[in-house]
Amino acid sequence: MRIGILTLPLHTNYGGILQAYALQTVLERMGHEACLIEKIRKPLKMPLWKAPLSYGKRILKKMMGYQSIIFFEQKINRETPIVRQNTDKFINDNIKRIIIDGYFDIKENDFSAIIVGSDQIWRPKYFSEIEHAYLDFTQNWNILRISYAASFGTDEWEYNEEQTKQCGKLIKTFNAVSVREKSGIDLCRQHFGTNAEHVLDPTMLLAKEDYIRLFDTMNLPKSDGNLFCYVLDNSSEKSELIEKVAKERCLRPFYINKDFYNFEIEVNKRIQPPVEAWIRGLYDAELVITDSFHACVFSILFNKPFIAICNADRGLSRFISLFNMFGLGQKEQISNSAIIDCTETDWDSLNNTLNEKIRFSLKILKESLN
Repeated sequence: MRIGILTLPLHTNYGGILQAYALQTVLERMGHEACLIEKIRKPLKMPLWKAPLSYGKRILKKMMGYQSIIFFEQKINRETPIVRQNTDKFINDNIKRIIIDGYFDIKENDFSAIIVGSDQIWRPKYFSEIEHAYLDFTQNWNILRISYAASFGTDEWEYNEEQTKQCGKLIKTFNAVSVREKSGIDLCRQHFGTNAEHVLDPTMLLAKEDYIRLFDTMNLPKSDGNLFCYVLDNSSEKSELIEKVAKERCLRPFYINKDFYNFEIEVNKRIQPPVEAWIRGLYDAELVITDSFHACVFSILFNKPFIAICNADRGLSRFISLFNMFGLGQKEQISNSAIIDCTETDWDSLNNTLNEKIRFSLKILKESLN
């Protein structure tokens, strides 16, 4: 069967890239032909009507001594291929894609099934044309419509009245609905009147050996440290936590991600390391400190003790659902974030639970395609 996968756009987000890779790999091992549906990347442009005022404001800020990039859009378009060169290489080498200008360009005979998921594909702040995430472009088609581990990202309802109405109609055309967070079951029932299954993130359907093979083929050197720090939203509190843990446990911190969104620094300092280096870093670590959902997932897969810094803005329910599923964590507070300490874990018990969840999730996915 030819299957299209609709997920969030692939950028430099390691977890987003790997969940797409994992779902495609699982489907191919089931004997299907799977490819990611991806909209073409269009250059960043300022609307002509905004240009005089926007450029004027930027020039004025610059003259007053504030940080201001006058030709911001041109800078982004010029530097994006450079900072994404490593993650783009992984995507090009490992993920089959169909590139489209718009979702209504897809034809009924392109696919026998379309799977929506995983990641926060059902969160309007990350996927603005939210009706497309419910396959509005496939109305009256004779295909299978499936969600696998789709995520709302939060247990709060973020849809407006019209989005709720339209998406509620569209989801009722789905042949099978599964979500990544337990709270997603309640959101589907309360707002759409639809039942959903609770399944694993696609990355957890592959064995750790599948990921080890990815970096083994590159002959990457061992990581320069043993405390893996992957922090998406830097803050002084997080830096202090890392320093404190490193000192108490006699560990040496090391970082994989670069300062991607700091547009003031030279472009070579913003280049994101390879996906394989990120996996290698988690594999080499004795302990992980992170505010990334997928870094927590891979810590579980590799049986690495970890401390999670969970911020509600990025979607706290994702973390809570994951930790509750595996009985993980002692909760504390730091600033506006929850600190979940997962350093004392019964890995044998966790791995038994993981294997049960894998069997159940694969069963749901297979049944969805029948």
